[in-house]
Amino acid sequence: MSHSILLPRTMEIGRDACQKLPLILESLGIKKPLIITDDMMVKLGYVDDIQAVLREAQINADVFSDTVPEPTESSIGAGVSLVKAQNYDGLIALGGGSPIDSAKAISILGRFGGVMRDYKFPRQVNETGLPIVAIPTTAGTGSEVTRFTIITDDDNNEKLLCVGMGFMPIAAIIDYSLTLSVPPRTTADTGIDAMTHAIEAYISPKRNAYSDQQALAALRLIGPNIQTAYHNGKDETAREAMMLGSTLAGIAFCNSSVALVHGMSRPIGAFFHVPHGLSNAMLLPTITEFGISSAPVRYADCARALGIADHSETDDQANVSLVNYLKNLNDELHVPTLAQFGVQKADFDALIDTMCEQAFASGSPNNNPRIPSLEEMTQLYTMLWDDSSTDHS
Repeated sequence: MSHSILLPRTMEIGRDACQKLPLILESLGIKKPLIITDDMMVKLGYVDDIQAVLREAQINADVFSDTVPEPTESSIGAGVSLVKAQNYDGLIALGGGSPIDSAKAISILGRFGGVMRDYKFPRQVNETGLPIVAIPTTAGTGSEVTRFTIITDDDNNEKLLCVGMGFMPIAAIIDYSLTLSVPPRTTADTGIDAMTHAIEAYISPKRNAYSDQQALAALRLIGPNIQTAYHNGKDETAREAMMLGSTLAGIAFCNSSVALVHGMSRPIGAFFHVPHGLSNAMLLPTITEFGISSAPVRYADCARALGIADHSETDDQANVSLVNYLKNLNDELHVPTLAQFGVQKADFDALIDTMCEQAFASGSPNNNPRIPSLEEMTQLYTMLWDDSSTDHS
């Protein structure tokens, strides 16, 4: 059986890779790009830096900086209007997963119109929108190398998963120096997001020999470096490993899939505005424990790749170590519980049925080695709350 592998056409990887942006634009024939970013990138001076690099090559780039964390249909509306009104021939997506996801949606809606729900999975969006050069500034989402975007429908608080070649950036610039100023909380959340991508890609039934290798390589980079990057953000060796690990994990799940953690995580983000990586981190230990019995060898491979079990240990021993590691990692990285994040128990309970419905509708839970029943998913959501009695702060 063969597998289709999808990647950006070109990737520039390493410190100061952003300096190559003009050459990349030239190679792609992009002369009038629009930078899609957020307010924080403007404040940190990253947008000025990118514009300075472009100006040296006589390229002027306008900026759309109104993207928001966990992008919504309304947050990208002005960007879509801008693309429709001007003759841009490419987009530069600068920032974390949210600006990159926003750029993907703007690329398609700006060229083909409609609303985001028109492009919702299971539709495969293979139309060619405006070409995107993605420049991630966090080591986490892997969005720079995936054919996915997630945009929230404002009307009913549903995170719409959109899939297809049309959302794959044409180029990615992986410059870890852009992550040196990322604060500890974001470092933790995006780092666990990347770890989740690699684990879920490896245990998914959609996996293949190629995605397996990317996933294990990602875990070998992330495991020994996530705590260091969290505690000392200026450690360049750790930052470089996390950045490359994040990209490899993105390649892994783009060419395999995500699974139950992501399926259950998206509704938590949509209803309670928990950042995506953080809701993944809240779920990962519980969901891993739930699934291990259905794929013990695979989860044990993950434990060994992370460096928390060795080959002399049995799979069962490795898997005990894996669950303990994930719980302890959340403690060390101060992953808050839902209660500490500010979610009210009554609100959470009232929405569990809707969250289960949305999680199943996304398709991701069906990629888990152990697919939960509705009752089991309800219980897993409830356990997530019950775990809130433990103080992780």
